[in-house]
Amino acid sequence: MKRLFSILAIALIMAFGTANATTTAATIATTVVSATQEASTDGAAEESLGFHQELKKRFIEGGPQFMGIVLLCLILGLAIAIERIVFLNLSTTNSKKLAQNVEDALQSGGIEAAKEVCRNTKGPIASIYYQGLDRADESIESAEKAVIAYGGVQMGQLEKNISWISLFISLAPMLGFMGTVIGMIQAFDKIQSAGGMDATLVAGGIKVALLTTVFGLIVAIILQVFYNYIIAKIDSIVNDMEDSSITLMDMLVRYKK
Repeated sequence: MKRLFSILAIALIMAFGTANATTTAATIATTVVSATQEASTDGAAEESLGFHQELKKRFIEGGPQFMGIVLLCLILGLAIAIERIVFLNLSTTNSKKLAQNVEDALQSGGIEAAKEVCRNTKGPIASIYYQGLDRADESIESAEKAVIAYGGVQMGQLEKNISWISLFISLAPMLGFMGTVIGMIQAFDKIQSAGGMDATLVAGGIKVALLTTVFGLIVAIILQVFYNYIIAKIDSIVNDMEDSSITLMDMLVRYKK
């Protein structure tokens, strides 16, 4: 599992490096047109940098303070997202097949046989079935209350830690914008210290500002995609849980009769 986290994090970071490399290529093309032959040679050398070198270069240019924090948001957000995706996929159950197995067990072996089927099946739906069947000898109302109560517990397990992903989605662009503001302040400080307007000083500060903003937005976009997938998966499982609860109550009513 740790290896999976590392592979996905590296792949996404490399994808970010590709986006930065595209921006760099456009800048180099402009330099070739307007600069001297020596500047053109330097630009060509810069364009030939690999993904890792380009990523390292841009990371340093953006400022390790804010870029490092935003990168930490990406890594932590991805770790939580992957853990949730694995958990939700393991929690997915073929509800129709489970319902049929439970009903067959009820007809052939009674409540205990149906509970055994639930014990041998993973997922929140099987757990809800078990809780309802465990109180089926008392009354239908008791079984229904147990299903509703335990359904809320299972929903809490499904939604565990996803609020942290939402936090990182909001935090990453805000940190990027903060880096932008600080970069602009540094640019104006340099202009003030120099006592005049120098395009080089302004360009350096603006570049730092834009790098932190772009990186923060890319992190937020990546995590937002994972977040939306997780929410959709949770909604799907919850709908199956609700449908299965109704199916279980119908089974128990028929069994009681």
